[in-house]
Amino acid sequence: MSAHRHPPRPRERATPVPPATQAPQSPGPALELLVHGVGGATPQEMLDDPRTVRITGDATAAIYRRAEDTDAEQHPERYRDRPIPEAYCWSNLTSGNGSRALWLLLLPFMVVNLAHWMRPTARSRTRTVRLYGVLVRLVALSLTVLLTAAACEVALDLAAWQCAGVPNCSNQRSWLGFLSTAQGGWWSQPGRRLALAALVPTALVALLWFLSNRTWSAYESQRPLTGTEPDEDLDPAPAPATTGTGPVVRPALGRPGFWYGRRLVARLRAAHTAAGFLTVAASVAGAAARHDRAVTGPVPGIIGRLIEAALVLGGLVVLWVVCRRGRSERRLDNRLDRALITYLPGVALALLVLAAVYAGWSRPDWASSGALPGDLAFSVITLGQGTLVVVLAVVSLSLYRRTPEPRTVMYGLGGPVVAMLACALGGVMSGGVSQRVADWLDGPGTPGMGRSSVIEGPPVLLSWQASVIPVLLVLLAVPALLLLVRTWLAARALEPGIDRAYEDERPDPARTRQIARIQAAAALTDSAPWILGPVCGATLLLGAAAVCGAWVSGQVPGLAMKGNGPFIESVAQAAQSTGSWMVGLGFILFVTWGRRAYRDASARRTIGILWDVGTFWPRAAHPFAPPCYAERAVPDLASRMSAWTALTRGRLVISGHSQGSVLAASAVWQLPAETRGRVALLTYGSPIERLYGRWFPAYFGPGPLHAMHRSVHCWRNLWRATDPIGGRVRLDQAPGPEVDRGPLKDPLVYGRTREHPLPEAVLGHSDYQADPVFAQERAALLERLDPVLPRQAGVEDAAGAPRAQGSSGRSSG
Repeated sequence: MSAHRHPPRPRERATPVPPATQAPQSPGPALELLVHGVGGATPQEMLDDPRTVRITGDATAAIYRRAEDTDAEQHPERYRDRPIPEAYCWSNLTSGNGSRALWLLLLPFMVVNLAHWMRPTARSRTRTVRLYGVLVRLVALSLTVLLTAAACEVALDLAAWQCAGVPNCSNQRSWLGFLSTAQGGWWSQPGRRLALAALVPTALVALLWFLSNRTWSAYESQRPLTGTEPDEDLDPAPAPATTGTGPVVRPALGRPGFWYGRRLVARLRAAHTAAGFLTVAASVAGAAARHDRAVTGPVPGIIGRLIEAALVLGGLVVLWVVCRRGRSERRLDNRLDRALITYLPGVALALLVLAAVYAGWSRPDWASSGALPGDLAFSVITLGQGTLVVVLAVVSLSLYRRTPEPRTVMYGLGGPVVAMLACALGGVMSGGVSQRVADWLDGPGTPGMGRSSVIEGPPVLLSWQASVIPVLLVLLAVPALLLLVRTWLAARALEPGIDRAYEDERPDPARTRQIARIQAAAALTDSAPWILGPVCGATLLLGAAAVCGAWVSGQVPGLAMKGNGPFIESVAQAAQSTGSWMVGLGFILFVTWGRRAYRDASARRTIGILWDVGTFWPRAAHPFAPPCYAERAVPDLASRMSAWTALTRGRLVISGHSQGSVLAASAVWQLPAETRGRVALLTYGSPIERLYGRWFPAYFGPGPLHAMHRSVHCWRNLWRATDPIGGRVRLDQAPGPEVDRGPLKDPLVYGRTREHPLPEAVLGHSDYQADPVFAQERAALLERLDPVLPRQAGVEDAAGAPRAQGSSGRSSG
């Protein structure tokens, strides 16, 4: 039966604030709020019932109940021995309609945004933390400039300047006929061709602005709870379960403005939009200004100098906007710098129009030859990105040495490494587009090689960057081989322990090897820095070598290495052709995957898993990154928990699987301190420490997790050794009850038995609810929420713990 809705309710006022929960006079009902993980799940799957009802929310994200549970609060006698199950479904935030497949093109922006949140833990280092944020925002700005410059390279240089200026090329492309110099039409002058071609990168920048503005309204405009806590960093009243001394320090994710970055996103959107328009204007006006300075013509050279000076001034303003202000989290910052976000992009667009008019002025003696000077622009961008990453690494090491945490990846260098990865992705995408368009326009020729080439081709630097990709892959094979051997040895070492864990059953070597291989492969997640770190370091060095090679030789590698011996010549040509082929193939596969995802819901669901992890964090560095679904999901969950506990004075367990556990913890952090005393947290298959704690230590490191443990009433985390994503929270030494329980036995049954005649699957990251431990721990959490509650007769297991009935709690995604 499909989900149906209740009758429409009266419209509430904007952003209502539920009151903080008061201490109840009676235990009240119990609610289990289920939150699914990556990949999503339907309400029917989560609630294990085909009949579900949407309680609150919309088609994008909503809370559901079974049809029979809609009036549960009016019949508490039905739920004396089990909680009321509710399911929060948020999968449409990341894998809804087909247009979200286009978000693949924003992948570099998403990756650099992650780097902002990967800074090491810092105490009393406010200026250094601000410098870290400024550096990441500058790297993000360089990616916008790089993407726009790549669009200018394709539209202005390769198509309008080179191909349209060479009759042998334009005659083969009918769509370029009216621009061809062979026809001598009004558009045949180089400046007018450039002005017309500028519409392509301008439309790209406008599209990015539109998507950023629209996705903000759809995903991130949900204001969090306000008015329940002061702006200070201390909780006014620790929860009853707090056993430590002194007040509980509120982590960053619990601050009122953390999930509402409207002001910063609006400022960055204006700055990046202006940077894109200024990049296009510089490409158009620069060529005309160089011509006017070289010859005496109908247009005075002073006009070009004035336009270039205005473009430089606009660039300085953009840098000032990007560097001046970061996030404001201590209070809900709802103000907008309306003059800035209105006039900055408008002025930049006006300068672009002025540059197009200037370039389109009649210059009868102007003829295009060769290529536009794009080598300098791409070299400056590449060197700037490398320098920023190196400085960012120095700042990260400084923060890490001040507050070292052993579990932090790569000694605090996770942020710089991911920023370098974003730059590499941007370079591959821009180079791939340029290389493929140049090969397509040149027909059978090879651009840059001088043999039957019709056009000059893309900048030499892009060919050098493509040539280092095969070298990088060869270097990548070394750590990959070491990890493979290490995994094989680890699997062999695990086999005796697995036989001991199932000692009551007859050993089966094949079954033991299967379980050991799965456990060893699951441990590879912790070895990701062994691959990512060396790859990004090699990328930085090879990128610097590519810039030097392009500057020194001024030729593509295949020509630059001529005369250095047959072996070196053949290696250089092979690297150039292979790299160009791989870049082009990668870009084609990228576009093909996006097109398939646009049409195929299953492929779109796979891409949604990538966004589940990558778009959890707010857009703090790049405004054109895919939207942050947590800015919708976290306020949804916090509002539901606060409203339900305030209304019923009941007990609540929020049960999160995988990425849902991260959302659940973030929502609990947002609750008032009194409300957290009525809430228990149950996580399973959770990456909250294994991935988030190691890669994002400032927000999920030991300090914030200990604060969570102290402030929430009770918390239990289930994990398996076969799970490649979830793991321990590692708070066993913290004051209060133990958090982790595991590793859970997986598979539950080793071999064939009379009760289980077919082999049991190794569950790994899924179906934690199938383990009896899940129901036991959920019931124990509910009992701990109110220790004075008398146990119901007939619902205790052999160990004395209440036995859960009813909902299976299925929330795996």
